[in-house]
Amino acid sequence: MTCTLILTRHAKSAWDSTAPSDHARPLNNRGRHSATALGHWLREMGHLPDQVISSPSQRTRETFERMQLQSPAVFVERLYHASAEIIFQVLSEAERPCTMILGHNPGIGSFARAIAHEVPEHPRFFNYPTGATLVLEFDIARWGDLQWGSGKLVDFAIPRDLLVI
Repeated sequence: MTCTLILTRHAKSAWDSTAPSDHARPLNNRGRHSATALGHWLREMGHLPDQVISSPSQRTRETFERMQLQSPAVFVERLYHASAEIIFQVLSEAERPCTMILGHNPGIGSFARAIAHEVPEHPRFFNYPTGATLVLEFDIARWGDLQWGSGKLVDFAIPRDLLVI
């Protein structure tokens, strides 16, 4: 059996926002367009998660909403600015074979590098920019069997590659 991970960093947020906290910071206009483009790309490529496990921040919630994936989502406080180790723990508790994790850097980028057996030859992979989305497959029957460095590369995209400018 195979489990599939879709690992997405939230889209570009509005640093000039009047939000009362980092947690409440929304997407900016580019981020909204990027999240929509990511959702279209995921549907076009057939990368449709059975479940989404997301940070509860405003920008991750907006990213999920704009992607229009029609997948059930849970918002987990542990994913707000989570380390790679916390992301690993959260994923190992997932119950569906195709799971999306939606979170923040630097943890999500560190997790992407550590969980993949091979990484994409994309020039932006190592800084995991906003909206970066990695798709990996794992030869495991359940997420509880997850091991570091075991993900097989399926796909990788960033919004800049998807948007027509």
